[in-house]
Amino acid sequence: MSVVVSLQDVGPCRKQLTVEVPAPAVEAETQRVVQEYGKRARIPGFRQGKVPAHVVRSRFAKDIEREVVERLLPRYWRQAQAESSIDPLLPPEVDEVREYQPGEPLTFVATVETRPEIELRNIRDFDLPDPSVEPGTLEVDDMIDSFRKRLGNWAPVERPAARGDLVSVHIAEQKEGEEPADPASGDPVDVEVGDERVWEELSLALSGLSAGQETSFTRDEVVHLHAPGEHEHGAHETRTRRFRVRVDAVKERELPALDDEFAGRISPEFKTVDELRDAVVQRLRSDKERERGEQRQQAVLDQLRERHPLELPQGVLRNEVEQLVQDYAESLSRRGVDVEKAGLDWNRVAGDMMPLAEKRVHARLLLDAVAQSESIDLTDEEFERALAGIARAQGTSTPALRRSLDENGRLESFRNQLRRDKTIRHLLGEPADSAATAAEPAL
Repeated sequence: MSVVVSLQDVGPCRKQLTVEVPAPAVEAETQRVVQEYGKRARIPGFRQGKVPAHVVRSRFAKDIEREVVERLLPRYWRQAQAESSIDPLLPPEVDEVREYQPGEPLTFVATVETRPEIELRNIRDFDLPDPSVEPGTLEVDDMIDSFRKRLGNWAPVERPAARGDLVSVHIAEQKEGEEPADPASGDPVDVEVGDERVWEELSLALSGLSAGQETSFTRDEVVHLHAPGEHEHGAHETRTRRFRVRVDAVKERELPALDDEFAGRISPEFKTVDELRDAVVQRLRSDKERERGEQRQQAVLDQLRERHPLELPQGVLRNEVEQLVQDYAESLSRRGVDVEKAGLDWNRVAGDMMPLAEKRVHARLLLDAVAQSESIDLTDEEFERALAGIARAQGTSTPALRRSLDENGRLESFRNQLRRDKTIRHLLGEPADSAATAAEPAL
């Protein structure tokens, strides 16, 4: 017996189903719930577990009805989904549950987001970037020099500071309308002049100063008033900050000799400088291969989207935007920003996230369509291997990771993402297991 009373389109990628739960099923479930309530009910004049069913029904009518509905809806929604052969992208929105009387069926109306119809065109010929993956001599030398700097010592010098020096300073911000700042009132910090993590204005101010000297500098900072989306720029304003800085000491870096002893300090695996250099070449090549793979994957997705314009499911887009906004808020919190006091316009943040959300949803829908067309599926072995790899990286066990994903409702989405990754590799003409990486020497 069919439980689907009606099925209709109510918008692009949206279908509405009216589902009827047969009266016998409603009555059977009601009796089970009444029995369970009767065992727990404490009603004056009756021993626990001996309350008549009609008294339980009368006393807990609303609670019983609610629990019956909560039990029956998921069960009969699954049956309706199977009967109608729809592939919902999100859980159903139950818009209406009509009141039922004893001996009558239970009817509810559910609306779901469905996949758009996709007519695949050219999924074979892609214009793919092919950058070189061989590292240059200068790149190898720069990485080795970074190791030397990491193991180097700082020695005091009696000369003005220059780029590459470590300068101990006191720095204080000059607040507008206040007396000139005294550097001694500020925090003592060590600054490597010219380091990419150091403000360029500060590096320029320190260059040429010796211990005991002071100077002032200003810094213009662009403050975003909301989160910019991909390739977009949000509203912003420029604020000028003023600082006073005093140099306490200047040190220069003493680099270790580039010899076999130095190679061994980087890792016991390296007996000679040549072995170190070979490992650096391997690491750089691996990084370049990964970057090349990312560029090629992005090119495939961009060209797929261009060839297959779609009207995207709005509910799925809203979910994606909400997730992006949540991720952005969490990233702000990790950086010490109080998001509740930051004064962000979250509607504008969501608007800025929309282009990225559209790209992601569009790509997922297309990859799923390609996977179905090309009969690409994920084997249990591939799924287990991926789970085990992530578990190792997180320092946990595979069963614990599976349990965590399942409890958070992410296990199936993880499987779907692995299938999409496999589909991209298929489109690139790569082996299905090419994502696996071999162990590399520690640098």
